[in-house]
Amino acid sequence: MIRKFIYLEWKAFTRSASFGANLAMKILIGFLMIYFSVIFIAMGVGTFYLLKEMNFEPLSTVNRFLIYYFLFDLVIRLLMQAIPVLNIKPLLVLPFNKNTIVHFSLGKTALSFFNWVHALFFVPFAIVLIIEGYDIIGIAFWLLAIFSLIYINNFLNIILSNIDKLFVVFIAIALALGAAQYYKLFDITVFTSPFFQGLYSKKGFFLIPVLILIALYQFTFKYFKNNLFLDAGLSKKEDIATTENLVWLNQFGTLGTFLKNDIKLIRRNKRSKTTLIMSFFFLFYGLIFFGNTHQPPIMHIFAGIFVSGGFLFVFGQFVPSWDSSYYQLMMTQNIPYRGYITSKWWLVVIATFISTILASFYLLYGWEIYLTIVVGAIYNIGVNSHLVLLGGAFTKTPIDLSNAGGAFGDKKAFNVSAMLLTLPKLLLPLGLYGIGLYLGNKNLGLALVAGAGVLGFIFRNSVFSLIEKRYKIEKYSTINAYKQKS
Repeated sequence: MIRKFIYLEWKAFTRSASFGANLAMKILIGFLMIYFSVIFIAMGVGTFYLLKEMNFEPLSTVNRFLIYYFLFDLVIRLLMQAIPVLNIKPLLVLPFNKNTIVHFSLGKTALSFFNWVHALFFVPFAIVLIIEGYDIIGIAFWLLAIFSLIYINNFLNIILSNIDKLFVVFIAIALALGAAQYYKLFDITVFTSPFFQGLYSKKGFFLIPVLILIALYQFTFKYFKNNLFLDAGLSKKEDIATTENLVWLNQFGTLGTFLKNDIKLIRRNKRSKTTLIMSFFFLFYGLIFFGNTHQPPIMHIFAGIFVSGGFLFVFGQFVPSWDSSYYQLMMTQNIPYRGYITSKWWLVVIATFISTILASFYLLYGWEIYLTIVVGAIYNIGVNSHLVLLGGAFTKTPIDLSNAGGAFGDKKAFNVSAMLLTLPKLLLPLGLYGIGLYLGNKNLGLALVAGAGVLGFIFRNSVFSLIEKRYKIEKYSTINAYKQKS
């Protein structure tokens, strides 16, 4: 039975209309996986000797910071890990055992890069520990416990992705703990370090994460099995109906009509609401770089762009996929592409302006830091807003607006492919800012970045013409891609 499921998965992949694009992206991601794999192996071997040179006891030092390692791992999973899915409903009318369907779907997650990449660090590190005289049995049990914790994160990712409130609460807790540690208000490692050290030194202690993993798998399995019905989710939910006329936007004509549609989309759908929450967390991205003397100064402009451009990157990168459910209908109407693109542009510009105002708490770090955020906002409005819309012409991933996440549905508003598309948007401002730093004038660097943004704004009509032309070229391939349901 499992072999048949693997066969069906392969057919779904190769027969997809977007097979060529997916294959190219997977090859690119494959090269990145190889790159990071080599880095992890080198870190696993070198960490022991590096800590020794710094006069730290290697195992206890690693155990001290494992809590942040696993918290960071879970955050990255929640943002980027695409949970493997099956097209469930067609299988439910066939003589397939429910247990097999759920076990296969959950078992696919075990093969994820986000799981096995950790072995490339911990296995070499464990081997070095054994070579250096650590107890073999203790290290073996410690390693088993570590992998149990990794897979606990895997299943927590599935659960948190299905429950929006838990997702938000967890992100808030992780940020609060990291900030408390950074500003020396509360050190959680004092309480967690003895636990991780006990996985090596105390007999039978390793069974705690192992048993938790087994229990968590059983809970996840039962949760999805109990909801695995053909009519699941078809029952109507009764609620108080509300209307939003937004008549004040009528004065802007066609542009106002598109803006009203986008505002209603964001407010009424789970997926877009999740995206809005994710863009809010970008405001705190600068806490990692500003005031941190260990970060190179060039990273300040990097932080400034992300702080002000959270909505631009998270929402804008999926234009026009937000409209994928009715994109075919739109294309049968007499809708000018210029008006459609302009409305999306104004939406991300307004969001960037609001983010810049909300980021005013960075004034606590000084005017120079907040000026960096303002310059990043100018660059986002003048350049990155255009690049995001242009990239949208090539992003043909349909979005299920009613689904914010789930193990068996369309999930992440944030994925690896989307992140790869953001890289070119960051290289130019880093280069311009780097020129100013190289010449010993930080203000010159800020002026160059802001100047690029102003030029982009001045020539926006010419840029819109190029974007409109590209959307028209990609029109029919985009329609065809949005027809794909799995």
